[in-house]
Parts: sequence; C-alpha cells; structure tokens
Amino acid sequence: MTELTPYVEDQELDNNNSDNPHFRDILEHHISRRSLIKKTASATVALTLASSLAACSDVDDDNNSSSGDPIDDRPESLTFKAVDKNLNDWVTVPEGYTATVLYALGDPLNATESAWNDNEVPNGPSFELRSGDCHDGMTFFGMANGKYDANVSEQGLLVMNHEYINQTFLHDAGPQVDAEGRRPEDEVLREMNSHGVSVIHLEKDETTQSVTIKKDSEFNRRITASTEMDIAGPVRNTDLVRTAYSSNGTKTRGTHNNCGNGYTPWGTYLTTEENFIGYFVRNDGDDALRSAKEVVALNRYGLKQKASSRYGWESAISSTNEQDLFDRWNSSVTADDATQDYRNSANTFGWIVEIDPFDRSVNPVKRTALGRFAHEDCRSSRAIEGQPLAFYMGDDSRGEYIYKFVSDATWSNSDINGGYSAGDKYMNNGTLYVAKFNDDGTGEWIELTYGQNGLDESNAVYPFGSQAEVVTFARLAADAVGATKMDRPEWCAVNPMNGEVYVTLTNNSNRGTSYETDAANPRNYEDPEGGKGNVNGHVIRFREADDMTTATSFAWDIYLFGAEAAMDANINLSGLTNANDLSSPDGMWFDTRGVLWLQTDDGAYTDTTNCMMLAALPGEVGDGTTATTSNGQTTIVGAQVTDENLRRFLTGPKECEITGVTTTPDHKAIFINVQHPGERSKSYDAPTSHWPTSQTDRTNSTARPRSATVVITRDDGGVIAG
Repeated sequence: MTELTPYVEDQELDNNNSDNPHFRDILEHHISRRSLIKKTASATVALTLASSLAACSDVDDDNNSSSGDPIDDRPESLTFKAVDKNLNDWVTVPEGYTATVLYALGDPLNATESAWNDNEVPNGPSFELRSGDCHDGMTFFGMANGKYDANVSEQGLLVMNHEYINQTFLHDAGPQVDAEGRRPEDEVLREMNSHGVSVIHLEKDETTQSVTIKKDSEFNRRITASTEMDIAGPVRNTDLVRTAYSSNGTKTRGTHNNCGNGYTPWGTYLTTEENFIGYFVRNDGDDALRSAKEVVALNRYGLKQKASSRYGWESAISSTNEQDLFDRWNSSVTADDATQDYRNSANTFGWIVEIDPFDRSVNPVKRTALGRFAHEDCRSSRAIEGQPLAFYMGDDSRGEYIYKFVSDATWSNSDINGGYSAGDKYMNNGTLYVAKFNDDGTGEWIELTYGQNGLDESNAVYPFGSQAEVVTFARLAADAVGATKMDRPEWCAVNPMNGEVYVTLTNNSNRGTSYETDAANPRNYEDPEGGKGNVNGHVIRFREADDMTTATSFAWDIYLFGAEAAMDANINLSGLTNANDLSSPDGMWFDTRGVLWLQTDDGAYTDTTNCMMLAALPGEVGDGTTATTSNGQTTIVGAQVTDENLRRFLTGPKECEITGVTTTPDHKAIFINVQHPGERSKSYDAPTSHWPTSQTDRTNSTARPRSATVVITRDDGGVIAG
C-alpha cells in the first residue's frame, strides 16, 4: 500500500463560464445617499412597522425557535473582554467563560462501543455508531416528552453535519492505495461513515450549565454517506435520477459534504450538500455516450470526463456482495440503460436534505424543489402566521449565486412537530428565485420556473424540458436569467428583529480579473501577504420589499468588510480594530435575541491569528452611506462597526476552521465546531496540532488532531454575551 495523493478541489470551485453580466453594463457613477433613501424609505417604514406588530402579536406559545418574535433581551452593547488574536493550539474564550470539548471524531454514541484510540483507529463499520469527521453546521432542538419544544434548554437534540474528512488522521497510517490503484474497503467504509450527520441527546444542568451526552438515548444516531434517502419534489420519479439503486427515481443512498445547515419552524433539521461533485468520476470517452445537453450540464457542475474523485471510493472492492456501495461513485454510462448503472448518481446529490431528529423510522428526504447546487446553507424566514415561508441559500463557488425558495403554502403554527408531512407541505411546492443586485442598492428576485424567463426548449445553452431540469441544473437556469455572480456565497442568517437576510461572501481571489468588480462585490486589492482579489471577504444583507417573503425586490447594503485592522480605510471600509478585525467570514447565525455570531474560515490572515468567532449587534439596511474602494468601485456600506457592537469572542486551535454555532434557548450554553485542526500536517506521525487533547493538556506533543464540538458556558452560569 502507498499513501493516497491529496485531492485538489479546483474543479469544484470555478465553473461559471456564462456571459451574464458582472455589472459590466452598469454606469460608473456615484450613488446619492438621498436618492437611495428615497428608493427604500417606504419599504423600510413598512418593515419596521411589521416587525413592531410581530413583536406585539400573540404567537408566544407557538413553540417555534425560528418565529418572528425575538426575545427582548438583546444586549445594548458587548461587554465581555475581547479575545486577542493568537496562534495558540486551543480554543481561547473570554475571561469568565470555559470551553469544554463535548464530541470529537470517533467518539462513540453509546456506552458499548470502545473509546477513540489514537494508536488503533476503530474499524470502518463502527463509525455508523461514532462521531464523524469535520464537524460543521449544527442546531440545538429543545425537547419535552420526546418532541420538539423551542423553550426547553435542559433536554435536547444537538444535530450536526460532518462535512468531509481529514484522511491523514482518520486512518492508522494515513489513506492507502494498492498497486492496482484501489482503496482498502475498510478505509472507504470508515470514510463514508465519517460523512453525514450526527444526532446526539444532550442534558444540561440548570444550575452549573454543564452539558453531557446521554449515551443510552434512543435518539442518538448517525446518518452517513450510505443511509437511504427519499427523493421528493419535482425531480422525484423522473429520468434524471433513475439509477440501479432506484429504477423509478424515488430514492438514493447517502448524503455527503454537508456544510451549512438550517432548521424549519416545524422542528426538523436541514443539511446542505455543498462540494458534492468531487466525489464522483466519469470515464474517459463518457461524453460520446451522452446527449449534448447532458454534457453541458455535467461540465457546468464540474463533473468533466476523466476527472479524478476526491477519495477514490469507486475503486474499492466489496467483501460482502455490496459492490454497488462503491460503484455508485462512478457516474459514467456503463450499461444499456440508466436503471442498470449510475450515470445519474451525481444528480441525486447537491440538494437540501430534511432530517427529523425525533423520528428515526422514516428516511431523510431530499427536497428537490429548492434547487441543486453547492449548497452552503439554508435559512428559513421568520415564520409568521398566514405568510408563505422563504428559504435563503448560497452556492459556495466563485461567481455563483444567491437563491430563495418561497412556499406555496402559508405558515400555520399547527404544523409544529409535523415532521416530514409538514416538509411535504412547505418544501415540495413553491417558487425558486435567484438574486440580481443593482448598483443603486436595490435588487430583484428572478423566477426560475419552466416556461418563464426563457427557461424552456428554446434556450440556446441548455434546452430546458421541465421544472425538474430547471431545479436539477439551477446554475444553468440562473446563468440564463442574468443573475449576479457573487464572491462565493456561504452561510445565510435571518435577523429575528426585522427579517433582514445576511449572506457571507467569504472571498474571491479572481475578483477583479476573471470576475469584474461591481457594487455588490466591490473590492480588488492586494493584502500584505500577497493575496489578490477580494482577499478578506464581506457580508452582504438585504431587506425584502414590504417585509414580504413573496417580494420580488429588495434593498441591500454591505454590512461588513473583512480586513486587517492596519489596512487603508478604502480597504478596511468597516473601520475594524484589533478587537474585531477578521478575514473570510463563513459561518453565521442569529440567536433568538438578535445577536449575530460570525465565524471565519481563513487562509489570508492566519500568519497573525487562528480562525475565530465574533459576536455582533448589527443595525439595519440603510444605516450607512456610500463608499469608494481602493480600486475605484462605488458601493453601499452599512454603518461602521465599533468595539461595542462587534467583538472577538473566541479563537480556535492551529490550522482549524471555526464553524457551526447554536445555543440552548436560555442562551446559557453556546456550541461551536472546530473543523480540521492541524490540516497542514504532512503526515499522520507529524501533526502540527494536538487539539482537542491540547485543550486540557497543553504539553502533549503526540496526540492526533480531531475535529470536535465545543460547549462554552459562563463560569457564573449566566447568559452568554449577556
């Protein structure tokens, strides 16, 4: 056996070669602040009024953690002592707080499986009952009597993603491949089982706030890259998803590359399939066996013929007569009919997946009406009785788009705890839109519906034949209608105070070259370390017209620009200081008080500090002015931040990403994930990080790094950032 060569993911990150505008046709003119106010004032007044009315309404008993009623205890300012930038190999939190490792790679879900052992990694099948790797997005669901209760903090289910794997440390001696180029079966099983989702039952002491995993709970379970899934929505039972596993196109197997997340008002979890395409291969010569439109779609999503897969799962040989478990990762034409091979396997990934953490008797469901792309996140609008729900989503790749899906059904509080039946009601039927940002601070939602806006057989690039094709190839549909190419849209967050939507645009090294700057993606500069383009990223936000989820227009500004504190003011446009400067915003979430938590996944500022999480108290769209960047681009900015309304709450260990954030409803415990510490390690026996062992034993120099979930509490038992 020889060690596997690391996968390079460039094929997944830059596949938008469409010629729709990058604002290249927009006039270069300075925007009048007074003009902007005139265009947005009426909507702002309506939004403020609607928020006030919602806060006074009588829906306090709806048990809905994502309702329109924020708890009225948002801090006036942030008072915890900001954590200094550092390169420590542990999670650093403010004075008076304690960080405790809760759930790390390989930890068992029950009391019968053996504990993790650095020197003898447990076998592949056992990871169906162990923590997966690369912990990511997560949500806490309060529980009473075995059902969802948004007001309960002492019992609950923590549901989290396991995005991908750090192969170097997942196996005894790193990943192996034999002389014939095949991966060992046990390693592949371990890797597939280390993807997906964990559901763990937590108990919190109401006095000390200490949190423990209830190891004997029937709710503890894993969903992996092999778990059976149902397909729902317009793609179900179509030729696009027929495979040897499901000849009628109603099922598939597994979910993977689960990055951001979301949750529904009725109490289910939404996991998002992000960089899914790199898990598949296509054989040399496969293009010749496909129709012309199939080749267009495969290339637009990065699945080109002869492309290598990330982990080589398709190469493994089964010892248990389950060869399809591995063959499904080869998305090539290998038989006479699609029901005899896996040519369509890649089409069964890239969706929003709904999981009911309270019901393990029913398969998770892939909700195809919400579109197929590299989903980074999925956030529901505020749930207001009698209004349709909206779900906001980003496509995390350079030059991709921001989407929303609006349900046909209007929200009813009676659907809380409705499980997958409620999901059928709100997520199978509705309208998918893509965003276009105008230079004057307005924007529009363009409908992605078969037969509308040129999405039909007459389309010259891809002749759409049905709504199933529109949603399966949503990127091509968005290209066709001229959506705005963004700087890698990542997490979305909805402000419970006013319904505004925030989206992190983490960075784009090609902004200013392959992608021209525009008002919504305005920066092209060079940082002190030699990075170019939009090096440090930004956070854009928008407010729907008249506070309606069904709106087809919105007002927007840029809430926050990532930057080093010492950068020039025309780069550091938000006025960041040493207490709050950041780079590459990624994970993001509003708690129910209206405190915004921002996390980073950075490679540009990591010579100075490890990745971090900050707490923020943002204003609202339109609270700033206009600005001109160092490259001469005019844009619309939010009010400059201060140390009182944006402050660094924690830093992570070496070479990690900080991602995933949720709290108990009482805000006395906050959970975050540390992903891939020590990711730059060259070998399994030479780790550059020893976390999580180093969290409590800072002299350890041998422990393998492992991704893990951390719970943070105040030493006095009080409210986090209270």
